[in-house]
Amino acid sequence: MKRHVSRFTAAWLLLASTSLPAFGLPDRTQIDGWLAKLGGNDDEAQTQHGVDWGLLPGPFYTPETNAGLGMVLVGLYRPDAQDSSAPLSSLSLTGFASVSGAFGFTLDNYSFFAGDRWRLFVNGEGQNLPTEYWGIGYKAGEADRSFGYTAQAIELHPQLLRRVANASWAGLGWELAQMHASRLQHGAANPILDTREGPNVFSSGASLHLLHDTRDFIPNPARGQVWSLDLSEYAPLLGSDTHYRDLRLHYGHYQRLDERDILAFEVHGELSGGEVPWSQLPSLGDTQRMRGYYAGRYRDHDALSTQLEWRHELVWRHGMTLWAGAGTLAPEPDQLGQHWLPSAGAGYRFEFKPRMNVRLDYGIGRDSSGFYFQVGEAF
Repeated sequence: MKRHVSRFTAAWLLLASTSLPAFGLPDRTQIDGWLAKLGGNDDEAQTQHGVDWGLLPGPFYTPETNAGLGMVLVGLYRPDAQDSSAPLSSLSLTGFASVSGAFGFTLDNYSFFAGDRWRLFVNGEGQNLPTEYWGIGYKAGEADRSFGYTAQAIELHPQLLRRVANASWAGLGWELAQMHASRLQHGAANPILDTREGPNVFSSGASLHLLHDTRDFIPNPARGQVWSLDLSEYAPLLGSDTHYRDLRLHYGHYQRLDERDILAFEVHGELSGGEVPWSQLPSLGDTQRMRGYYAGRYRDHDALSTQLEWRHELVWRHGMTLWAGAGTLAPEPDQLGQHWLPSAGAGYRFEFKPRMNVRLDYGIGRDSSGFYFQVGEAF
């Protein structure tokens, strides 16, 4: 299943950090002191003695999950404390639990070794989340009717890369994804039961990765660009239920306009073929791309999206963003572009640790919208 992270209401960050002495609210110095106890320093990362950790809790509410508590754990570190030539490594873990029984986590780790000759990236997630299934294709996503189920899923995507040229890396990885769709709404009439795989899907495959990357800091780039090609092959010989392949192409560009403003742009495409499980089909709508759409509502064999985002630093730890984008999907690559979906929105940023923002985004799609709470920028 493609990444679908719980959406949180984190406006309390903005309210709590606004200095209004007349109302008895704490000032910036007090809040800096509280955050420092949680590891939220705003100075340079302290990595001399290991990982510079930070922990930030917060309440949330969404119609799907009801009320609950979210938690963000951020760590900045250097695998070799004496190696200052490699970029700063980062680890972020976002988790949530709600009174409705929904819970989950996401993991993003970017490690740089030996002067950045080697890179180890590990991304993963696990969740028990009530969600909806519309079917496959643009017309299915446009329909008003959907079928509820609870996604009990876990994914893990490790990559090991070796520098092969200036600012270029190549490497191998593995793709693991387990999906169990439980509590199927409408029972035997739920269309998930009509798919080839049914409610239980296990995907396992090897992956090839090519990367050209001049970004200055992956979780929050201020300058540089990135080109990437990721090709994954899933097969029963590798433990997968079915045989299929997935190709992801990505381009991102980051331009600092002045001391407070950054312009970010990306194009992302995903093409799949073979016996692709319903839970692994490319989709439009998640915490990174096409924000504002219910994750998994629009899914098909091929998808393409693009977005342009303006990022502005306000005062103290505060920042904001505005973005606009569009996406299309189709059963074949030559049919991409027949139907386009718009996406736009605005976001609030709170710098919990140096260049590690907690973000609250509100995305608007066609007849849909959503809040997203996450660590690091969307792309």
